[in-house]
Amino acid sequence: MTKLSGPMLPPASGGLPKQAVVLLHGYGSDGHDLIGLAPHWQGILPDAVFISPNGPDQCRQLASGFQWFDISFDADRLASRQEGVITARPVLVEFLTDLWSQSGITPENTILAGFSQGAMMALHVGLSLEKPLMGIIAFSGAFLPPEGFGTTELPNTPVCLVHGDMDEVVDPEHSADADVALRLAGYDVSYHVSEGIAHGIAPDGLEFATQFIARVAAK
Repeated sequence: MTKLSGPMLPPASGGLPKQAVVLLHGYGSDGHDLIGLAPHWQGILPDAVFISPNGPDQCRQLASGFQWFDISFDADRLASRQEGVITARPVLVEFLTDLWSQSGITPENTILAGFSQGAMMALHVGLSLEKPLMGIIAFSGAFLPPEGFGTTELPNTPVCLVHGDMDEVVDPEHSADADVALRLAGYDVSYHVSEGIAHGIAPDGLEFATQFIARVAAK
């Protein structure tokens, strides 16, 4: 199985890591894209290691980037997403399991955050785990429910959803639908819409996610 690797920033405190923030990039990008979020959150989590692994495969459309799963632009994108997250799930689960076993950090002290395709992976994988995470942050993503979703067997991890209302790449209704589905299933959801924003992370969306981290970190 593919072993993930990518940019990493050690704890700002200079000590051993007590928390982890795993950042999952979007389609055609790489780990260097989202590691730039770390400075915005290190003040809240000074003891956290920030890791932004590259996706497991070279991007078919953009040779210089990576993907978590392939996208069919000629067929049903929803079907390709559903198949893709299921196929990529074991790779990310193995990465997280190795991280926890090697560092001693627990799932409860881990935040899984992603953008676009990475957000889809964060939601699907993060909500399928046997133990709750500190939180999941999904920027401009969509929710593909994991097996067993909606049952009492899966732990209740807090979720933050952020989406621009002018996004033409991933329909903002996907996050609105995720908000409804997760709330109906009893999840603690924080949902924010950035007005006038296309496919990206706006300052107000970043601030909303930062406040979410501050809240879950204080529990």
